[in-house]
Amino acid sequence: MAVDASERNTEAMGDPASQPAPAHPAARGTQSQPAADAAGRPARLKVGVIGAGRAGSVLGAALDRAGHQVVAVSAVSRRSLELAHRMLPAAAVERPPEVLAAADLILLTVPDDVLPGLVSGLAATDAPLAGRLLAHASGRHGITVLEPATRRGALPLAMHPVMTFTGRPDDLDRLTGVSFGVTAPEPLRPAAEALVIEMGGEPVFIEEEARGLYHAGLASAANHLVALVAQSADLLRAAGVGEPGRMLGPLLSAALDNALRLGDAGLTGPVARGDADTVAEHVQALQQTSPEALRAYVALARLTADRALAAGILTADDAQRLLDVLAGAPR
Repeated sequence: MAVDASERNTEAMGDPASQPAPAHPAARGTQSQPAADAAGRPARLKVGVIGAGRAGSVLGAALDRAGHQVVAVSAVSRRSLELAHRMLPAAAVERPPEVLAAADLILLTVPDDVLPGLVSGLAATDAPLAGRLLAHASGRHGITVLEPATRRGALPLAMHPVMTFTGRPDDLDRLTGVSFGVTAPEPLRPAAEALVIEMGGEPVFIEEEARGLYHAGLASAANHLVALVAQSADLLRAAGVGEPGRMLGPLLSAALDNALRLGDAGLTGPVARGDADTVAEHVQALQQTSPEALRAYVALARLTADRALAAGILTADDAQRLLDVLAGAPR
């Protein structure tokens, strides 16, 4: 749709962000659904899921469990279709414009890099956007990415569950107590908060300009942790340990608990103790076994030394000896 047409539509509708927020996300009603039933209860929403993969299927199922109705989904891969049929059996499988037309709340649960193109594509069609809640589950993006649809009257929400989904049956139960990084126009915050709580989560509001930093913090903790643990397990197998998981489980559980409770005060190990000779032996062993693991070890050892020094755990002399050892490690 041309920009001037979108602007005319926005002027006729009024800016969605300036409209008063409903007490409940369903309280606004739609042309096809009243704001409340005869008993005065908030109306339930018709939900559509565009990108019904691991995250989309779980979020849709959580809303369905809360009393909303998932009426339509779109999915491309065979795996996503299987998940949608299993998790959302009552939903029709449709193309994205038809999903949009059938629902009051549309979840856009596609990869981060795909989201801008999807929103622009939907906004360029005749699919009805005005008055519909359009929510994505991306950690990276806030509501700016939804701007093409917002100009056509969509009500934008960013609701990112801070959880990793595997496609297993227990994914739905994992949502209970999980934080959601939420970004929304001020009038729509109560709607976003209500939806997250209904899914069993805890809303945490993130400002639009902080989304990149927010997502980087989560990715550093979760994604990099998986790579580090898998790498550690490989090294232990190479050292002759038959079941690395059994060995690492208690150690990593204690380390994670210390990190969350104590921060830098929970640092332990040879770097935090200033054991430069031990670190030198690690460097030698890793050089012979796994140069890739060595590069990660050196980078993280430097980070650990810097934080231990700043926290007063490590003396300046000990830190310098460690950094000298690490500086001599092959790159």
